[in-house]
Amino acid sequence: MARVPAGDGAVYRGWMLSGERYAAMAGALAARGVTLRTGAECYRRAHELPGWYAAAVGSTPESAWTDGDGREGFRRACAALGDGPAVLRDYTKSLKHYWAEAAYLPDVADEAAAWRVASRFRELRGDDFAGGFVVRRFESFTGAEVRTWWVDGSCRLVTAHPDTAGELPPADVQVGVAEAAVRSLALPFVTADLVRRADGRWRIVEIGDGQVSDLPSGVAPGELIGALFGA
Repeated sequence: MARVPAGDGAVYRGWMLSGERYAAMAGALAARGVTLRTGAECYRRAHELPGWYAAAVGSTPESAWTDGDGREGFRRACAALGDGPAVLRDYTKSLKHYWAEAAYLPDVADEAAAWRVASRFRELRGDDFAGGFVVRRFESFTGAEVRTWWVDGSCRLVTAHPDTAGELPPADVQVGVAEAAVRSLALPFVTADLVRRADGRWRIVEIGDGQVSDLPSGVAPGELIGALFGA
C-alpha cells in the first residue's frame, strides 16, 4: 500500500481476493486518499454469483445457492432445480478440473450422491470456499469459452478464455448476449465469459470483476490497459 501514490484514483490488477479482503484493501487505500474505481460493494457484486445472477437470468444456466456449507441448505438448493444434471461451484469458483468427483451432479434429485460431490468440493476448496454452494443446471456447450471485457457497460475487448488460450474467439461470437446484464449491473470494469450452447445460442457462463480476471497468454497487457482507459 505504501507504494500507491496518495490522493489518486486507482484500478486494482492482481490476485483474486475475497470480498472481505478487497474491502480491507479499499479501506486502507481510502485512508491514504486513494479511491478504487471499483468499490468494495461493486467488486462483490461482480465477483460473486449471487451478486450478478439476477441480471443474467434467461441468458445463463438456472441456478440456486446456499448461505454456507450446510447439508440442509444444499438439499433445498438442489430441490429448487427439481431433477436432472447440474454443475456445482461456490460463489466465486468451480472445480471443473475435478469434474466427476467435485463438479458434476448427474441428478440433483439423488440427494446422497449429490451430497458426496458437494462434500468433496468443500474439502478441496478448504479455506478458499466462498459464501456457499451454487447448483447450476447443466447445459451442453460446444467449443471453447470466450472472455469479453466490459468498461462502463461497453465491450472493449474480446479474447480467448485463459483455460483455452490457443482457441481464438469465433468471428460470430455474440457479445450482445451479455450487454443487457452488464449494463443493468452498472459496474465499472467486468468480464463476461460466453460459450455457444449445443442448440447454437450463446450463453453467459459467468460474470466476474475485471480487475482479477486472467488474461490469456498471448494477449499483451497493453491491450487491456488501452481498453480500460479508452486508448
